[in-house]
Amino acid sequence: QVQLVESGGGLVQAGGSLRLSCAASGRSFTSHAIGWFRQAPGKERVFVAAISWTGSSVSYADTVKGRFPISRDNAKNTVYLQMNNPKPEDTAVYYCAARAGAFGRLWVGGDDYPYWGQGTQVTVSS
Repeated sequence: QVQLVESGGGLVQAGGSLRLSCAASGRSFTSHAIGWFRQAPGKERVFVAAISWTGSSVSYADTVKGRFPISRDNAKNTVYLQMNNPKPEDTAVYYCAARAGAFGRLWVGGDDYPYWGQGTQVTVSS
């Protein structure tokens, strides 16, 4: 089992910045790929970004590519999503998810991840 806790959400102005954190506990976090997903009101949950357990592989949704870099600090059991130049359409509940994976593997489908955090609300004002 891996327990995940997101933090760092809140209200931010468009064009500002915000850093989300995903802190893990439980089984070896360093062997898990981490994905970030988001769900806006009335919409389905969608993929945002993912990083392999080594950090050697990353993937981004086109909507955030170049704006939301993902990174991890395995010594701190934490993955970060840096939200730069957020837009009102980025408003959503953001979730992190974990899956054990081989070197370099990552996944972009929500159904591929067995462990999820409770989510953190991000609201971007115009």
